[in-house]
Formats: sequence, C-alpha cells, structure tokens
Amino acid sequence: MKTEKIYLAGGCFWGAQKYFDCLTGVLETRVGYANGRTENPTYEQVKYQHTGHAETVEVTFDPAVLSLAELLEQFYKAIDPTSVNRQGGDVGEQYRTGVYYIEPDQEPVIRASLAALQARNEKEVAVQCRKLEQFFPAEEYHQKYLEKNPGGYCHIGPALFQSAREYRPEKKNGGDPRETTI
Repeated sequence: MKTEKIYLAGGCFWGAQKYFDCLTGVLETRVGYANGRTENPTYEQVKYQHTGHAETVEVTFDPAVLSLAELLEQFYKAIDPTSVNRQGGDVGEQYRTGVYYIEPDQEPVIRASLAALQARNEKEVAVQCRKLEQFFPAEEYHQKYLEKNPGGYCHIGPALFQSAREYRPEKKNGGDPRETTI
C-alpha cells in the first residue's frame, strides 16, 4: 500500500489530531511542532517563547482511499481559514493554519485547493502553503491527548467529530479516489 504524509496546522493540535483520526483513509497521526526557528522545542517554549513553530499534525493517509484534495476539504471544515494566528479561543503564532508538504507533487494540489477555498470566501484565506522545513514530535502526553483526557479542552465541537466519522471519500472515474477533482 502506498501512503502519503502531509502536515496540517489547524490551531490546537489536540482536537485536530482527534478530528483527522476520525476520517476514513487516515492511517496514523502524530502531533508536533513545525516550521519554527528552534531545534526540538518543548511545548512551553512554543507557547511562551515565540519559537515560530505551529502546532501541527503529521497525517499519514492512504491516497487510494482518501485523496489529498479530499483530506484538505475536510481540514477546512475544522478550521476558520480566514483567522490569523487564532483558532477558537487559542491565540498566538503557534495556532496559525497551514498546509506543509514534503512531496513536490503535493504543492499544486494544495494551491488549487486553497484557490477554490478562497473563491468560496469573501475574507482573505490565511492558510499557509509551505514546504515542511522541520517537524519535531510533541511530548508523549500530547499524543492522542483527547483519547487520554476525554473531557479535555478542544476548539472543535462534537458535531464536527461526528461528521468526520461519517465522511466517506468519493469514488469517481471508475472508483479510483485519486482521480477526484477539486
């Protein structure tokens, strides 16, 4: 099975990880810090010392089941794409939104998806599209945080988690979801 990875920053990574884990086609997730100015930051450094890192979820997915374009559309449902350095009650550079790619062929898919998102929004879309510079896994207590702490804080509401669990990727053009158009 061929898998792909993409790095998605969507505010607090606790809820974002749980949201992606609900999607059919997502195989694995890991939370961490991406595209900052320091090596191996801690949560406290990211939160209080302006390291430039974004709380990010590394998403490993099966593109034969869930295309990158479909994954991005689901991501946009879980964020306010026009908000700068803020999602829900969380404010700061570490809560910015972004799509960080590692494969060059992912960039045109991301840019086309963001252009389609912008066409649907009156306000300017603030989601970054950048090559992943670095990703440092967060401390173990942050991994699958909401599974370990079901009553923990989350900026994503229960209805969105349910919607993600119910989402089924489309099968087009003879059933190959990789041929899904944006």
